[in-house]
Amino acid sequence: MAKRRRSAIPGVSFSWKRATGVTSAKRKIARATGIPTTRSGRRAKAGRMMGCAMMLYGAMAMIALAIVLAFALIAA
Repeated sequence: MAKRRRSAIPGVSFSWKRATGVTSAKRKIARATGIPTTRSGRRAKAGRMMGCAMMLYGAMAMIALAIVLAFALIAA
């Protein structure tokens, strides 16, 4: 594991992204669009969406299988 870099003064930290407003701009964009700006957030959102879609895909597969079986029984 990489060592954490320590600041010169204990208890004091500086972030250029927070100082320039990058962090707040990203948060505003994420809230307005509903799309997370972090990689893990985007992956989690995609996973939730795929979880929902998997239920639909499963139901559609069951219906398709029933139709195929019905045609197979009629043809036999």
